[in-house]
Amino acid sequence: MFQKIKNLLGISPTTDYKQLVDEGARIIDVRTPTEYSTGHIPNSINIPLSLLSKKIGRVGKDEQIILCCASGMRSSSAKGALLSLGYHNVHDGGSWNSLMAKIK
Repeated sequence: MFQKIKNLLGISPTTDYKQLVDEGARIIDVRTPTEYSTGHIPNSINIPLSLLSKKIGRVGKDEQIILCCASGMRSSSAKGALLSLGYHNVHDGGSWNSLMAKIK
């Protein structure tokens, strides 16, 4: 049951986030600037979910993108938004803390 929920949210246990980062994937943290300033993944880009559709243009539609936030809720919403804008290589990394542990 839990795995089905994770699959619906786009969180795949087979996604190798470290490999994606090693190959140049961009990590976009969709938390607020205040949240981001309290801690974030080095070299990640902070684009708050509320501004994502306006500011995502600086990232190419063919680039690999890994999204993260505080708990995984906003990154899941961000994935849906980017897919609707024509981005295809979008991965929901969930919380930034758990994603950081996966890419080390």
